[in-house]
Amino acid sequence: QVQLVESGGGSVQAGGSLRLSCAAPGSRISNFCMGWFRQAPGKEREGVAFISGDDHADYVDSAKGRFSISKDYTKNTLYLDIIQVKPEDTAMYFCAADFDGSWCQTTGGPAADDFGYWGQGTQVTVSS
Repeated sequence: QVQLVESGGGSVQAGGSLRLSCAAPGSRISNFCMGWFRQAPGKEREGVAFISGDDHADYVDSAKGRFSISKDYTKNTLYLDIIQVKPEDTAMYFCAADFDGSWCQTTGGPAADDFGYWGQGTQVTVSS
């Protein structure tokens, strides 16, 4: 069983920055395709950024430029850095993972249904 534990959410003013973390205790993240999704109130869950087991990173178009996905193998942790946050970034952010494969590098990023393991989410609220 793969456990994912997000942290780092909170309230931030527009223009600020934020780092979200996703720890995977007991798992080797190099074996996984991992991704960040977000869901705003009243909206569907949407992909943000993805990273393969061999560190190939990809972003949805709306995330390019302000979002950065990375991994720390020594901490077995996935990160999402957000700069110049905007009120429209307000959402619950979820970490997702599944065993790596070519599916991870699908054009436009994998779909939520491609991931079998999810964290509980961490709330990000951006005030103007």
